[in-house]
Amino acid sequence: MIPAALTRNLRFPAIAAPMFLVSGPELVIATCKSGMIGSFPALNQRTTEGYEDWLNTIEAALGPDDAAFGVNMIVHPTNSRLLADMQVTVKHKVPLVITSLGAVKDVVDAVHSYGGAVFHDIINARHARKAMEAGVDGLILVSAGAGGHAGNQHPFALLNEIRQFFNGTIILSGALSTGQDVAGALMAGADLGYMGTRFIATTEAEADAGYKQMLIDTTAKDITYTDAISGINANFLTPSLIANGLDPAAAKDPHHKIDMAEELDPEAKAWKTIWSAGQGVGSIHEVLPVAELVSRLQQEFTTAFKAFAPKTCGLV
Repeated sequence: MIPAALTRNLRFPAIAAPMFLVSGPELVIATCKSGMIGSFPALNQRTTEGYEDWLNTIEAALGPDDAAFGVNMIVHPTNSRLLADMQVTVKHKVPLVITSLGAVKDVVDAVHSYGGAVFHDIINARHARKAMEAGVDGLILVSAGAGGHAGNQHPFALLNEIRQFFNGTIILSGALSTGQDVAGALMAGADLGYMGTRFIATTEAEADAGYKQMLIDTTAKDITYTDAISGINANFLTPSLIANGLDPAAAKDPHHKIDMAEELDPEAKAWKTIWSAGQGVGSIHEVLPVAELVSRLQQEFTTAFKAFAPKTCGLV
């Protein structure tokens, strides 16, 4: 079940994932106006004041006919901006808060105080149970093949395991690149799809032109899953690692400590040239405006369901 606040004007059952240094107001606004939930990381702005400026921009652009939007909060002890950013979030009554790297009840309660919803990123059942204890409304299952920080469990295996003990909203992530993929996620039992990499290759994304072109030029074989970059396993475009003089097969420094203030600094040069992507890159062949992309996804989704009945051996 999807929280009522998020079903308003939802015309395609998916969220455009919040992507570091990629998702900004233009991408969020275009996504919401296309009938899909848009989102961005609060830390894409260097300051809390800048974050609030973005909220003002998005709220001014969205109208009563547009879908809801969300903000990603890094709930890790090293994120020194969390309290200030959450105060702004509550002030603006952001409809959806997506939490990562920590599930904290105080954050969930703050969002619930104004009727907002909280979805939390998880990669396994242990993380899911902790998020449940914090009272989240939904779980984003970041399975094998997802761009950025991701797990290594098959999406169906992870979904089936979580659904046995969680009755809230399930959002499935992991190489979803087409409307057919989202249809498959819903048929498997998810409530929403979660699409990141495909939205990097859009006109509105704040990604470098070379980044967008690399998505077009690569396939799943060009994705490296490693913890050597941030200390947390994530999927990256192998050519971007090589271009930065990094060995895709290298292991992380065993003494490396996770510091999200450092890792998620928008001014960190490394993150501007080391590019993340999921295994669904093989389905990306062009850069499109968001409106055109979502329209295509809707058509693919509808076609997939129409084609389903003849394949059910008469069971449906």
